[in-house]
Amino acid sequence: MYVPKESQPKQGGGGGKAQDGEKGGKRKIVAQNKKARHDYAIIDTFEAGLVLMGTEVKSLREGRTSLTDGFVQIDGGEAWLHNAHIPEYHQGSWTNHSARRKRKLLLHREEIDKLESKAQETGHTIVPLALYFINGRAKAEIALARGKKEYDKRQTLREKQDRRESDRAIAAAKRKQRAQAQ
Repeated sequence: MYVPKESQPKQGGGGGKAQDGEKGGKRKIVAQNKKARHDYAIIDTFEAGLVLMGTEVKSLREGRTSLTDGFVQIDGGEAWLHNAHIPEYHQGSWTNHSARRKRKLLLHREEIDKLESKAQETGHTIVPLALYFINGRAKAEIALARGKKEYDKRQTLREKQDRRESDRAIAAAKRKQRAQAQ
């Protein structure tokens, strides 16, 4: 069937970049570590590039990644992502990567120094929050975090539940008001 060229979809994303982040470009989130936001109080976040093998990138694009056990460690002035599970690429051959190998993070020297000094304080750690692609490049969002106590976790859950209940009450009141106006 012939389709006129004017009605065909345009190649290449349609003209401009969608702004979704500080540096521009559209974020395509591959994996998130929701447990980290529950277990830790996030102090500061950083965006880091990842040094990956080809099969790791292909496996990431399939979106079967887990960050739940992941952590970041500073060794010899370099940041390394440990225990992030990127499964082997199913169509890979002998060139496949190991699933839980440590991966180098690309950060500026000032950021590494800041993270290293803060992470040495008692109770602070560096955790990965998300893996995503921006303009075809794999990035990791990492955070300097402080571990929460059990009562802090309960307090956070209570606040979230109270906020949800108040939002529901407001929505119900608005629905009732609209129904009376009609």
